[in-house]
Amino acid sequence: MERISYNEVPKGMFDAVMTVENYINNSPLSMQLLELIRYRASILNGCAYCVDMHAKELKHTGETETRIHAIGIWKSTPYFTQKEQAVLAFTDALTLLNTEPIAAQLFTELDVYFNKEEISHLTLSIAQINTWNRLMKSFEFTPGNYEVTENEH
Repeated sequence: MERISYNEVPKGMFDAVMTVENYINNSPLSMQLLELIRYRASILNGCAYCVDMHAKELKHTGETETRIHAIGIWKSTPYFTQKEQAVLAFTDALTLLNTEPIAAQLFTELDVYFNKEEISHLTLSIAQINTWNRLMKSFEFTPGNYEVTENEH
């Protein structure tokens, strides 16, 4: 049972969040990389609605079943490139925040593959999915009903 249904969300609230979402989707980052970030953070946050949604979106980008199933244990698999591993490590660090500073080593690894503009977009995309996870988990949107549409991309 949803705590707050889609129709009960204050008018304009999702529009405001979607403004940032659209900005990220139009960044230089690939949709597949963005969906890896979204899926990984959603798993870490235990957001069932977002896990369902982003698994479907990943599949839509052409992602393999093997990699989708392995994202929860990405460090133990050979399926992700070093570039993706750097992004996933950064996603983990920004999603599982604590009182410690973000490790400089994470930025050193990102610098190999991304410029500062792209790292800024990565940071915003991780913050954004964490916002969505917190909204969906709080409202208890029901997972399973999400369907990918071409308009989403």
